[in-house]
Amino acid sequence: MRRRRFVAGALGTASGVVLGSAAARAAAPTPRTQDWRAVPAPGSTPAAQLRRIAAAGPGAAWAVGEEGRGGPSQGLALALYWNGTSWTKSDLASLGYTGRLSDVAGVCATAAWSVGLPSGDASPLLRWDGSAWREASFPGRGETGVRLDAVTVGSDGRVWACGTRGGAARLLCGDGKRWRWLDPLPVTTANLYRVVPGPSGDVWVGGDQATGGGWSGLVARWNGAWTVLPLITGLRLGIGDLHVAAADDVWAVGTEAGVGGPPGRPGNPALAHWDGSAWTRVQPGFTVGALSGIAGDADGRAAWIAGWNYQDQSRSTYLRRDGDAWTVVRGPAGGATAPYLNDVAPIPGTGGFWSAGMTSPAPYPPTEAYTERWG
Repeated sequence: MRRRRFVAGALGTASGVVLGSAAARAAAPTPRTQDWRAVPAPGSTPAAQLRRIAAAGPGAAWAVGEEGRGGPSQGLALALYWNGTSWTKSDLASLGYTGRLSDVAGVCATAAWSVGLPSGDASPLLRWDGSAWREASFPGRGETGVRLDAVTVGSDGRVWACGTRGGAARLLCGDGKRWRWLDPLPVTTANLYRVVPGPSGDVWVGGDQATGGGWSGLVARWNGAWTVLPLITGLRLGIGDLHVAAADDVWAVGTEAGVGGPPGRPGNPALAHWDGSAWTRVQPGFTVGALSGIAGDADGRAAWIAGWNYQDQSRSTYLRRDGDAWTVVRGPAGGATAPYLNDVAPIPGTGGFWSAGMTSPAPYPPTEAYTERWG
């Protein structure tokens, strides 16, 4: 069963807290503005949003999501490409795919991968060839019940997608030509929302697992066999993104939906750190909103978190790593009336970062796709 995801399905945000320090948690620093700037995205059919963004360098980036969404109704696939100067909208009409694209991973200007929610029988696996997106074949393509939720590329060039086949959460692994499904995750009632490479050739996934009428945050590692970490407990908590610096240095971001409420009720941001033996929940600097994506710097250290502060929606909201603390940073003024971020990603070779989302948290017209860039 798919869990209810608030508005855009994005996840929690935090502020000025030092891991393990009660004093620092009690006195969060004042938010400060950095040089994030809005970058115009090409027009699309409202309501539109970008779910994920990835870059291969300063002259190649991809962002995917949906357009033509009407409230709870799923929109049509939307894909943008950055050529170093501007975003252009990709023509997806020839694919015959009408569902939402949920994730993207870039290799170089002529190679990237994307996956989307099921449209018809199953999810698509798409490959960028330098000028257009093409559908790729894989075991289970077109098979009822096959779902691909997220995709990444390891340092060795192998492509990994997480999803569902045969009623179980799994990984699909391939080199672009040959693909295979790996052993099922040994967890029942699991949903996976993110897959990321580890520094040692391992692969990590994040999502949630049903627990006694609700669900808790799920993180697991694949290195030839599955290792499932202890659950990150909370009130209907799901993990939407991970950053893995080492097997004993993992950051997870997500949203805690709480005890319930009316449709569209904001959740609470969730941030947790794994030290190799236990999870530590780090208290955010605001209480209502979302944390959606986390990205590392050139040294592999967690650096930025993208999110949304329900109590101050005038600018985009980030967390920036300062030593052992996370500090709130606000985006540019005037970029959008109430920007909502779904993701943040590094730009290799530059020290910069992209973020992506939508111009407001409401998935109704006139909401448009939105991007910002740092550095």
